[in-house]
Amino acid sequence: MSSRPNILFFMTDQQQAQVTLPNHPCKTPNIDRFSKEGVAFTSTYTTMAHCCPARASLMTGLYPSQHGIFNNVNNEQALSKSINPGVEMFSEKLKGAGYDMFYSGKWHVSHTENPSDRGWEELVVTAKAGSQRYKTTKQRFVKMEPDYSNEERERGEIIRRGWGNYRLYGTLDQNEVPKADKKIFPSALEKLEQLKDNQNPWCLFISLNGPHDPFIIPEEYAKMYNPEDISLPPNYHDELKDKPALYRRMRKVWDQLSEEEVKESIAHYWGFCTMMDKMFGQVLDTLENNGQKENTIVVYLSDHGEHLGAHGIYLKGLSTFEEGYRVPCIIRWPEGANNPGRTIHELVSIMDIAPTVIEASGSEPLSKCMGRSLMPFLKDEKPDNWRDSIYAQCNGVEVYMTRRMVVDSNYKFVYSPTDVDELYDLKDDPHEMKNLADDPEYQKVKRQMLKKMWEHVIDSEDTVITPYATVAVADLGPGCISWDID
Repeated sequence: MSSRPNILFFMTDQQQAQVTLPNHPCKTPNIDRFSKEGVAFTSTYTTMAHCCPARASLMTGLYPSQHGIFNNVNNEQALSKSINPGVEMFSEKLKGAGYDMFYSGKWHVSHTENPSDRGWEELVVTAKAGSQRYKTTKQRFVKMEPDYSNEERERGEIIRRGWGNYRLYGTLDQNEVPKADKKIFPSALEKLEQLKDNQNPWCLFISLNGPHDPFIIPEEYAKMYNPEDISLPPNYHDELKDKPALYRRMRKVWDQLSEEEVKESIAHYWGFCTMMDKMFGQVLDTLENNGQKENTIVVYLSDHGEHLGAHGIYLKGLSTFEEGYRVPCIIRWPEGANNPGRTIHELVSIMDIAPTVIEASGSEPLSKCMGRSLMPFLKDEKPDNWRDSIYAQCNGVEVYMTRRMVVDSNYKFVYSPTDVDELYDLKDDPHEMKNLADDPEYQKVKRQMLKKMWEHVIDSEDTVITPYATVAVADLGPGCISWDID
């Protein structure tokens, strides 16, 4: 057996960081015990609250502006469909170092490459190269909405005239894993069981679809939480008057849901998360039964969050609230991490995972990487010059839009060239209810955050720096990086 650690990823899709925190009413007993045995990074942010750019950043340690994936690749609206030439992934480095690599689950990184093109042996893989969603044909939409006058909707459903109604939550007829993960999870468990006799170090990536919308789950989990016992999100009644008009338009879609339905949707989402936690527990138990717990790094994370009624909206994408951008990130390594059970509050990026597993495995580093290894935190050491702010890039989802976000230990600033900017005091206003961007008392803070944003823009080779007069509308341009604003 190799002395180098095995590496196991358990990745959910669209999971709030909040539901994995201690004392949250969502029941996650396996995550709770896992956190006590590992290190929890509670301020972990994705680079874009959308599947493909986030997953590409995880794999490459780069921003979307550098790896070239700006929105979801498996549809006709994609700005690009391939990783930029010359960009490496951590899997290639581990493969080159002698690791046996296995991938089971949702890929959703590139429209032109599969996991096998980047060093992985494929088990059951979905969202592969060439797969297509949202084909915009006239025939499809004519068949979808034959009766414009239909005003009836079922509980948990919203009416979308001309689009087809959308069901946000519901209950499966049978107590079984939802179809998307029905084959993925068993294949991963089967491979994990086989790996107990593996001579080489291995890396197994389990990428599940839950708790992605729609929240349609087995009855056992759908009835686990009583909606009457659930409170509305603390920012649910935000009228959004001081925020971008986009948010109000987004909320209008979901305002069809009654407050009782909002609580029911939360109950279903929590049930979905509890189901994912049970699956995670099966993975942990298998690893321990195989005698591989001590020398296996286990990484639990998600690609982005879910708004779940926060500010009256759902899902993710164009809005930059905490519920969509903060993701769970917990790492356990019994043989390599010191003083388990710790919580790290420093700002962490999804890009940091790649250099972390590369360093832990002794693999060759990526030729270019914007992430930083989390190994000092795992060793209970203070890293040198850790970042004081974090940056995220939004170029739209299936609708194009430019937005840039920078977060430090106190504030969040969002630059929106086509609407109002946002500034929130995350210490005093953690639910982002009051936009301070135009408050006279916060103009110095705004200038400081703009300076930080432009520094990130330049470091990440971001194209939002274009100085043409019709789009160079920020209150301060990139020239402010040389100014002493403090």
